[in-house]
This record gives sequence, C-alpha cells and structure tokens, in this order.
Amino acid sequence: MWLKTLCVPLFITFICLSTSCFGSYIEDPFHSDVRQTHVYSRPTTYNQQDNVNPINNNEVWSRIDRVTLKVINVDDFGAKANGIDDSQIHGTIKATVHHSDYKAHGRRRWLYFVNVQNLRVEGGGIINGNGRTWWQNSCKINIALPCKEAQLNLRVAGLRIRNAQQMHLSFNKCVNVKALNLSVIAPGNSPNTDGIHVSETHNIHIKNCVIKTGDDCISVVSGSQNVQATDITCGPGHGISIGSLGARNSAAYVSNVIVNRATISDTTNGVRIKTWQGGSGYAKNIKFQNIMVHNVSNPIIIDQNYCDHHKMPCPYKVSAVQVSNVIYENNRGTSASNVALKFNCSRRFPCQEIFLQNVAITSSQEDKEHTAEASCTNIILSYRGNVFPPC
Repeated sequence: MWLKTLCVPLFITFICLSTSCFGSYIEDPFHSDVRQTHVYSRPTTYNQQDNVNPINNNEVWSRIDRVTLKVINVDDFGAKANGIDDSQIHGTIKATVHHSDYKAHGRRRWLYFVNVQNLRVEGGGIINGNGRTWWQNSCKINIALPCKEAQLNLRVAGLRIRNAQQMHLSFNKCVNVKALNLSVIAPGNSPNTDGIHVSETHNIHIKNCVIKTGDDCISVVSGSQNVQATDITCGPGHGISIGSLGARNSAAYVSNVIVNRATISDTTNGVRIKTWQGGSGYAKNIKFQNIMVHNVSNPIIIDQNYCDHHKMPCPYKVSAVQVSNVIYENNRGTSASNVALKFNCSRRFPCQEIFLQNVAITSSQEDKEHTAEASCTNIILSYRGNVFPPC
C-alpha cells in the first residue's frame, strides 16, 4: 500500500482470507463494479494447539457488503497485482475527527489487521490518530464524563505514529512479530495513550523505538510470552509495564519478558510490574537489564496491590498474581522521589526469586533531605555486586 499525502476520513481494515498472505491487496470491495480481486494466499494446515481459526470467505464478504465506507483504491497510487511488495507509506494518514463516523460504521477501530502473517507495512509516513478531541472527553480529564473506549489506532510496524485517541499500537493474539524503528509520540498529559500494547502475543521483538506518550511506553498484559524490548527510548509517560494483570479477580499469565538497553526519562515509573488484588496466575521469568533512568518517580517497582483509586476503593483481597524470577541487572540513574526501589508485594503470595545485580539509583536531588531509599514488603530477594539503595 503506497499512499500519497492524504487528509480524509479513512477507516481501513486489512483482512487476510488465509493466515498466510504476501504481496496482497484488495481492489475497492465497496464499489459496485468490482471486476477483479487480487488476493494471494497459501493453504495452511491448522493444528489444534495453534488456536487459530481460518476466516470464512463468505462471512468476510457478507460483512463487507453491509458496510458503506469511503475507500482509497491503492491502484490509483501505483500498486500493482504483480506479487511485488506495495507496502511503502509516504506522507500522512489522518483519522477523522468526527466521533459519529465510528458509530455509523459500528466499529471500535480505525486501522485494524486481523489473522495476518507475513505482512509488512513500512516507510517514512505518519499515522495521525487526531486524538485531541478524544482526550478532551476523557473521564481522566473531566471526571464528570463516563469512561468509554476509543478506537485503537493500528496494529502494524515501522512508522511514525502521532496523537492516537487511546492506544497507539496494539498487538493482540499475534505470533512472531517484529516492531522496529518506531516513533510514537503524544503529549504527556494525553490519557490512556499507551505507546505499544502487547496482549496474548507470542514471540515479539520491539526494537529501536522512541516512545513519548501520556501512558505506558510499552505495556505487556495477559497471555503474552517471549517478549523482547531492546533499545527503547521512553518518556514522558508511565514507563515500561508488565500489566496490569488480574483485574476483576481474573487469571493472568505473562512469562519470558526481556527489556534490554532502555533509557527512561521524566516518567511516573521506570520498569514496573503491576497486578491487581484478587487476581490469580503468574508473571514470571522477567529480566530488566541495562536500564538507565533519569528523574523517574518510581524507577523500579513491583506492585501486587495495584488499584485504580479514581474508579473504586481498594479493599484487601487475599488472592494475587504470583510474581517470581525477576532479574534487575545494571539498572542505573536518578529517582524523582525518595523511594527508588519499591516492592509492594502480597502477604499471601509474596514476590519470589527477585534478583538485583549492580543496581545504583540515587535521588535526582541528592542531599540531606533527599536520599534515595528502598521500600520492600513481602519479598524474597537476593543481591550480587553493588546494589543501592538496598532493601
């Protein structure tokens, strides 16, 4: 898909009629005179453990027939059905600012990729979600307003993404993903604008990304495993988070996460694991290494008693998501608060196998009144090398 500079109300959905597609595109399916459709697919054998359901072609087209949308025909911009990659994006794609456009189409998404493998969308273009009108009507900005979901911006890699209505880039139920060389930017006071959100996704590598938003730079939630984030620049925002997990007494499972070579600046958190009281499951085999923090309020934090105080009171609950085998190695920098290390763990399910090696975080205002300290509750941990501040 090669697009020139556009400023039109777009609603784009990429649907793969098989889970293996390449060099494919669909001519305008909403035009009454569709002469040909170019979809290249390979037959795929589905194993029961793959948990993948092929899409019924008739079902897909029946859905398309029921929707009337404005569609940009990629033929008009140089795409050809010759098996050659036509995925370079140049210029700017902007979302409509009219909330009613989304309601009219019965969708909660703007750009959406589902059941796709071997898809590559790249280029020097900008995806602009025009999120300001959504932020102004957020319950976090105006508490008198009800909290409601906005559109997800897109699920793709290799772009500059700006001002999403809520989450900028979301990977859900994906396998074998690379998110490389991304720039994701929104104001620090924009609510719920996570940079990259990973949910129920396996084998994802996020690399060489600059993320500046009003929420988590990267958030990894339940069902995700084998997640790598390398060479990340984060801030402002809420840092890099595992969770939240276990909301509304649910079971959550996250494992095998490595964050390596991240610079986190002027954020509310650095590297964080957050789980709700009352949840179950686990967050395990997690490593934060070579992390540099600058003026971060909670540089290292595990919170098994997480609760959104703006929405409800937080009574004590016995159950908790088990947090174990977490390594902090070569984490350095400055804390904007006196508490540089905070481990707020469950009484019934304490944090286990927490390992700190060569950690040195001082106060950004280091003096007699501002000295970095650690707050450690219900945790089993060990040290190697120099660790400051110690529990």
